[in-house]
Amino acid sequence: MRATSIIKKRCAIYARKSVEDGLEQEFNSLDAQREAGEAYILSQKANGWICLPERYDDGGYSGGNMKRPALQKLLNDCENGLVDIIVVYKIDRLSRSICDFADLTKKFDEWGVQFVAVTQEINTATSAGRMMLNILITFAQYEREVITERVRDKMSASRKKGLWVGGCVPFGYTVCNKKLIVNQEEAKTVQRIFQRFVEIQSPKLIAHELNLDGIKTKQGKSWCNQHIYRILNNHTYIGEVKYKDTICEGEQEGIVDLEIWNRTRAILAENNPCQDHSSNMETLAPLKGILRCGHCGGAMMPTYARKGGRKYFYYLCSKGTKTSEQNCPVHQIPAGDVEELVRTQIRKLLSEPGMIARFAEKSNLQLQEIRDFFQESFWSEITPGEENRLIRILVEKAVVWEDRLEIEIKTSGIRPLMEKLKND
Repeated sequence: MRATSIIKKRCAIYARKSVEDGLEQEFNSLDAQREAGEAYILSQKANGWICLPERYDDGGYSGGNMKRPALQKLLNDCENGLVDIIVVYKIDRLSRSICDFADLTKKFDEWGVQFVAVTQEINTATSAGRMMLNILITFAQYEREVITERVRDKMSASRKKGLWVGGCVPFGYTVCNKKLIVNQEEAKTVQRIFQRFVEIQSPKLIAHELNLDGIKTKQGKSWCNQHIYRILNNHTYIGEVKYKDTICEGEQEGIVDLEIWNRTRAILAENNPCQDHSSNMETLAPLKGILRCGHCGGAMMPTYARKGGRKYFYYLCSKGTKTSEQNCPVHQIPAGDVEELVRTQIRKLLSEPGMIARFAEKSNLQLQEIRDFFQESFWSEITPGEENRLIRILVEKAVVWEDRLEIEIKTSGIRPLMEKLKND
């Protein structure tokens, strides 16, 4: 009789949890996933499976992207030939994105790495097995998108009902049980600001008076004109909530008398002193000096053209305009399109746990502090000028190609950005 040798197969267990809640427990979800993986590997001991001691755990990271430290370490180990089989509890623990999963399976084939889900038996060696794998990952992505939509809809419905959903607490209020409660001491200052504005109509002088009396803003800063203007235009002080372009009745108690509020509105409308100068930045091209052409390497310069009495803004490739032949495939792009694309990508980055963790690490801030600041309510209340300022502070470089846009973010810019917006 001839003995047959069993080839050892090194198995790495990957575990992921989308949120950090519960990770402080002695036995959490990541431990449960690993325990299930170890039991499955033990059941395959006769086939030569052995469990690697290295833990690949991503706690508090979304499955919608690949920006996860443990996953990246696992992929590096697979590429270096240190792993033969990847074991997960369910397929969506590895990824909830169809595109990312397709890239992963292609890499696994190149590296000769197998992929196994403990609770979903799929044989990728057959066409039917690969079809089932694609169907499952499609549902995983669908589930992630549905959850995102539900959260967004809930935030929108809450704002329309006048509920407090988080964000920067207005001066004059404190938060108790997720509701705005009047801070009597600060409320007196708010009432004083409105009354003095009706009397002297000078925000600069009002700010000077508050500073002389030693009164500070919510962030402990000295008062300036912009602080006064923000308070004078905040519907919260008459018991209302502004959601995008809609004014809804709020659940919080008002601080300012409606008659004083209406007189303030009339004065502001007559004198028009409270123009949001930041809104003029819409025409100042926030991507100036940031946007470059990926094909030529030249700067994309902001310019505009007139047609039918209207101005049309766009970015023009500087190198392409200097040559007699217009052979640059980018040449020019509408300013509104590329700026909106950059804004959309920044919003996504500021909602991804992986990027928030990097921001927190680089700026010495707490994860929860950044999460609380950039909630849904922040994006509904931010002005166009402030959003342009956000782009200039956070974006190091943006490179536009014929079919894509690449953005390089300054992770260290999150602290000065938050401080600037809080002061405003």
